Amino acid sequence: MASKLGFEPPLQPVINPSRARTPEHQLVPVAKTLKSSILTRLHAGYFRISLSLACQALLWKILRRPLPTPDDSLPLEHLSHLIPHMTFVIFWGFTLLVQISLSFLYILRCFFHFGLVRAEFQHHVGVNYLFAPWIAWLVLLQAADFTSDLPKTTLYLVLWWAFAVPVILLDIKLFGQWFTTERRFLSMVANPTSQLSVVGNLVGARAAAEMGWRETAVCMFSLGMAHYLVLFVTLYQRLSGGDKLPAMLRPVFFLFFAAPSKASVAWKSIAGEFDIGSKMLFFLSLFLFTSLACRPALFKKSMRKFNVAWWAYSFPLTFLALASSEYAQEVKGPIASGLMIVLSALSFLVLLGLILLTMLNTQRLFREDDPILRFDKGKRARN
Repeated sequence: MASKLGFEPPLQPVINPSRARTPEHQLVPVAKTLKSSILTRLHAGYFRISLSLACQALLWKILRRPLPTPDDSLPLEHLSHLIPHMTFVIFWGFTLLVQISLSFLYILRCFFHFGLVRAEFQHHVGVNYLFAPWIAWLVLLQAADFTSDLPKTTLYLVLWWAFAVPVILLDIKLFGQWFTTERRFLSMVANPTSQLSVVGNLVGARAAAEMGWRETAVCMFSLGMAHYLVLFVTLYQRLSGGDKLPAMLRPVFFLFFAAPSKASVAWKSIAGEFDIGSKMLFFLSLFLFTSLACRPALFKKSMRKFNVAWWAYSFPLTFLALASSEYAQEVKGPIASGLMIVLSALSFLVLLGLILLTMLNTQRLFREDDPILRFDKGKRARN
């Protein structure tokens, strides 16, 4: 009709709905670029990898230690020959490389995405993983086996202060808010990852005992165990509610026996022998491990897809193996030695399986569905 009147209507551009762009759509590439950054997906929980490796190195160091009174009839006497010194040095160096790499990436995260780190610090689950880097460094320091006089050197002392002071500062922040801040009562924020704070104090106590600083070791040990008793009762009675912990993070339930296992080893270093107190803590950790091992359905949901949270299985098992090795060296019996061999082999197989799974699932190593990243969604929206 319009052409008959002598004019043509203005041509309308053909819009392809698939290529339409609104201001909101224009932000999508930027958001995807932000989310694809490793620094935005990295969190302190990834230090579980280096912590597991460091604990295995410490276990190898203890297993390679000769018995004060050799006895060829015990299986423990022959384990030192299964781990050559060069193999241990290579593994320790690999662990150091992983720890340095993760530390460098996290420093970059602090520099470029400090808002995400602050949100992690303010979260009831994320704040507990901030102990993991310093625990890994302390364990790696204790695993060094280059000279028997290393704990007496100035370098060891300086490194101990560098790694222990952040643990103490986090203690003041975390433990202090439990009984002073109305919104941060222990019954409201407690979860299995809270036991990482206890493990940090116990690892620092053992390192101090190796230097001969017995009073400092007792101080850190008492601080950790006092809060472990409160945590254990709180979590045992479920005052905090298990719904606050995502199903994907259920491997952290292994921390229930990690703390008493490390406490038995730390007290042995303080007392000078694996006495009744160390044995009681070891038997408690063994009971808690058996209780969890008999309930595989608890971890069914967390095992559907690979996640870095699986590394929480490794280092608690290695802590238990460490306690069993000290127990076997004290008791010197075939049953104790057999238990130590079983737990040590289990911890190594779990670590080896996690290494292989991580190598085969590198595309899932830094994913957006990690439950630890959910706390910073509001922070990203504001930024």
